[in-house]
Amino acid sequence: MVNIFFRIIFSFLLVMLLLLLLMNDKVALGQDGDPVGSTQGGGGREMVPALFIFGDSLIDNGNNNNLPSFAKANYYPYGINFNGGPTGRFSNGYTSELLGLPLIPAYSEASGAQVLHGVNYASAAAGILDITGRNFVGRIPFDQQIRNFQNTLDQVTDNLGASDVSNAIARCIFFVGMGSNDYLNNYLMPNYNTKNQYNAQQYADLLVSEYSRQLTTLYNLGARKFVLAGLGRMGCIPRILAQYQMDRCSEEVNQLVMPFNANVKTMINNLNANLPGARFTFIDIARMFEDLLTNYRSYGFSVIDRGCCGIGRNGGQITCLPFQTPCANREQYVFWDAFHPTEAVNIMFGRKAFYGDQSVVYPMNIQQLASL
Repeated sequence: MVNIFFRIIFSFLLVMLLLLLLMNDKVALGQDGDPVGSTQGGGGREMVPALFIFGDSLIDNGNNNNLPSFAKANYYPYGINFNGGPTGRFSNGYTSELLGLPLIPAYSEASGAQVLHGVNYASAAAGILDITGRNFVGRIPFDQQIRNFQNTLDQVTDNLGASDVSNAIARCIFFVGMGSNDYLNNYLMPNYNTKNQYNAQQYADLLVSEYSRQLTTLYNLGARKFVLAGLGRMGCIPRILAQYQMDRCSEEVNQLVMPFNANVKTMINNLNANLPGARFTFIDIARMFEDLLTNYRSYGFSVIDRGCCGIGRNGGQITCLPFQTPCANREQYVFWDAFHPTEAVNIMFGRKAFYGDQSVVYPMNIQQLASL
């Protein structure tokens, strides 16, 4: 499951947005008289009408379950749904108790009024580039995720009217966590020729050019409030430590993705300046993660170099298998499996992204964005 790699960090952001954006109040396409909405779930005023999620593995809460794909997590111990079955979520954390609301449904399962709270379009193994992740066969690249959002938008518009939907969509949060697979399941894979075609900067330029086009498409569909997750320190996850047989992070891998993060920051500044009404926020996951690994004991963690559920060196040679028993003290682990952070890390990063200053979330935090 090499695909799962470092969406590690975007995933925390799904937890982040669903945890904090909703925990503080509620994410749904409207309550309190909003024409697009529902009163199901927890109480409290809405900060935004709804949350729409785009991304890859950990953020995927079931969209790959029915695909002919090797990139799935619809087995224990990755999650349990309300009916006692596996969720398909690449995470050990389940945040509904913190939210006071229904979880945002997967696009593959959402129907009727469910979509009024928002929809999760994420797909494990997905990338900015359509070719990314082909080793895992079935996946839903970002361009197709956007087309799926347009299908949802058409459905809601038919029922509620274009004017009302347009006004509501402009106030919704659009979370996007893309790019890690374009490195881990494309550039760094031996069966891809990408590394021979582009150096690190050239590849980052290609990715961010495509990314800008895709985000502009979402803008043209009515999105205005965007949260983009940067790429984290991929060289520090158990899988890389095991693969490179290292006792500390691989700076080669960490440095590889730095041009992408720099380009995304520049892109955000350009989009904020050139798209009227657009508000793009960047989550600096690399900075958050570096701080965590440097000061992990002060945050209450004791294990930073192996997964709580995994096999082999660093618990990272083979990721968590079906029905494998995870560690008993997962709250002390930074990593849940070979690729993903534990729920404790997700919540900590989520709070920083929601309330943090410009050193970790730029140019404004999630709370500020939601309040606009």
